[in-house]
Amino acid sequence: MENDNKRLVKILSVSTAILAVVAIILAVCLLMNRTKNSSAPAGEQQTAAASVQETAAEEESAPAEEQTAASAVEETATSAEKAASEDLTTVAEQPEITPLTQYWSQDSAAAESLREYVSRVTDPENTEDFIPEKDRIAVFDMDGTLTCETYYTYYDTMMFIEYCLNDHPERVSDELKEVAASIRPGYVADETLARNFAKAYAGMTMEEFYQYAVEFGQKKTDSFENMRYIDNMYLPMAELVKYLYDNQFTIYVISGTERTTTRAIVANSPIKDYVTPNHVIGTDFEVKQKGQETVSSNMDFKYEDGDELVLTGGFIQKNLNANKSIYIEREIGQRPVLAFGNSGSDTSMMNYTIDSRNPYPAQAYMVIADDDVREWGKANWEEKSAENIEKGYVPISMKNDFAQIYEEGITKADEQYHETEAVEEEEAA
Repeated sequence: MENDNKRLVKILSVSTAILAVVAIILAVCLLMNRTKNSSAPAGEQQTAAASVQETAAEEESAPAEEQTAASAVEETATSAEKAASEDLTTVAEQPEITPLTQYWSQDSAAAESLREYVSRVTDPENTEDFIPEKDRIAVFDMDGTLTCETYYTYYDTMMFIEYCLNDHPERVSDELKEVAASIRPGYVADETLARNFAKAYAGMTMEEFYQYAVEFGQKKTDSFENMRYIDNMYLPMAELVKYLYDNQFTIYVISGTERTTTRAIVANSPIKDYVTPNHVIGTDFEVKQKGQETVSSNMDFKYEDGDELVLTGGFIQKNLNANKSIYIEREIGQRPVLAFGNSGSDTSMMNYTIDSRNPYPAQAYMVIADDDVREWGKANWEEKSAENIEKGYVPISMKNDFAQIYEEGITKADEQYHETEAVEEEEAA
């Protein structure tokens, strides 16, 4: 900011000097014109005798014209100086915006911790803590860390339910419909369920699957008023991602949600400009070249122009717990310096980041769902924060650290979950 002010002062000083020079040149030109008229040869003076009165009138008006020109120049210079002064005052009066204050609470200890860390590791004069740009890697879990997971459950689970029971029941087996209809609050989002997700989308091309994930996001959830599923990003966390990006951190999203679905969510969120598709790591379903789904090895055929890649219904790996740190090692190839999670399934990723063998200063943050007014959080802050501090994580309170969670107009519904008529009829029978 100080350097910008100096540059502005310099530019305005040069502009004022130029105006002064122009004023001098105009005055000299007018003076020379008068001198030329007064020193004309005698013959020319006699020839002009017939128009003495007209000339005299012009000469009488010359001083007034000179005065008017000089006044105009002086007025212009004064205006320029005044404008310069006003601009400098405006620049000086503009307060420097403190990072992480738009959606974060002013007194947030977690936000202050992040500001202090970023300032320290991006300062090249701090030789002990400085981290080169190429090594500034930050990893974020998605569900419950970047996005809502309580409407009434994860995006991918709600998408599976909608796909099987409402959007395309004709494409799935009765067994998968039963699985979708049986999901209630408190269910276990384990690998078994993820395998059923993979089966449901068998035969879809990757483009079709991606597009369905985007289309599903336009549906409204019953757990919040005025919320589509795609409106699921926590605004304070989106602000944090941008803050890190602006400080030359490379951002990765490491999610337990399937990779293509995660990409669709990120690409339609406030962080779309800061996280590229190749920086999304998630659970993987099996993909094959269409027409070669039953061939055991991809080495037995080659991709040709116009071929399609399709989901086979097969399952590869759930990206939770130790798999998160393994995926980071495989796909990034180095330890992150910042990690953000919200549950026990993220602790491997976070511990991998703050491991004592990390060559750089590293920190891990845990988002705690303790807000039961704007969100459906039920966690006990005192208990959870103490546990996380003991593990070496900085706790983030959704209730106290987040000044605003969602866009204006989005509020918690009266009920998080209510049985559909079909489910009620099924249970009654």
